[in-house]
Amino acid sequence: MGNGMFERLRSNYQLSVLTLMGLLPILTITPYGIYRLIRGDLTVAVLDAVIVICSLLGVAHAWRTGDTRRPGLIMSLMVSVCAVLVVLNLKTTGLFWIYVVIVFNFFVVSPRWALLLTAATLAAIALLGRGTEVFANDYQLLSFLFTALTASGLVLIFALRARTQQDLLEQQASLDPLTGVGNRRALEIELAIASATQKRHRTRYGVLVLDLDHFKRVNDQHGHAAGDEVLVEFVERVKSSARGEDRLFRTGGEEFLLLLANIDLDGLLSVAGKLLARVGERPFGSVGGVTVSIGGTLLGSPEQWPTQIRHADALLYRAKLAGRDRAMVEEQELARQG
Repeated sequence: MGNGMFERLRSNYQLSVLTLMGLLPILTITPYGIYRLIRGDLTVAVLDAVIVICSLLGVAHAWRTGDTRRPGLIMSLMVSVCAVLVVLNLKTTGLFWIYVVIVFNFFVVSPRWALLLTAATLAAIALLGRGTEVFANDYQLLSFLFTALTASGLVLIFALRARTQQDLLEQQASLDPLTGVGNRRALEIELAIASATQKRHRTRYGVLVLDLDHFKRVNDQHGHAAGDEVLVEFVERVKSSARGEDRLFRTGGEEFLLLLANIDLDGLLSVAGKLLARVGERPFGSVGGVTVSIGGTLLGSPEQWPTQIRHADALLYRAKLAGRDRAMVEEQELARQG
């Protein structure tokens, strides 16, 4: 179990950030809450408890559902509101926590929401705290706002940089570097999304497994550089034949999988026929003619998908045994015309 938790934290950047930023308030604020309760400062103790409970619930929800956006937004909103109330109760002492809130917001939610929540928090403190014991004078108020805004700008730059780097790493980890289509990792993610979509909207999915015929011969006779060019051109031809909503993934050397949404058997056969025709319609540069074999099936309930995808793979090899340059879709054989 411990290894599984560590793997989720390692592979999910936003979940790891939310977990860290959610647990830190629990560790740091809980002692203060107990101290305030012992001293009889019930209002601040309750506010501390609200922050701790919201953090716990937010982290738990993110771990259970995988959704980090909504719990992060709720956590930031509650922390920001409670921070304003803490400042109004603790006066100047409470201002020191605002810098922690700024860092929290920029790492837990999107930059747009972080800017909005931080600006609202600072505006509320300035409007409600001016002329009270929170600030000794306007100069102190302006000094607080200036330092808080400066801190916000610095944290924003760092948070944006971290998000950009993480997005780039995730893109590199999920895309095939040669063809630019998704790899096996991207396929697993897309299948999880499709599974949730099917359960929610009853969307019907299908898969076509594609494998270039005699591709080893292409590499042996023309070299791997020519083979790479064939793969790139093949992907372009598949994309031009598939529908805009279909997703293509490279699952092996010359093997690909096309995931199709909102599809029935006739639609699956139609797409398979178009792919056969498009791939075989003209030579692949100096390599000459290249053909593809296809196995396809409609997907039922998500629990059956792994078995059904293996069935599509078996149909692909039946198409190869039947002579290649053809498709086997739900036991129906379709040969390229022309």
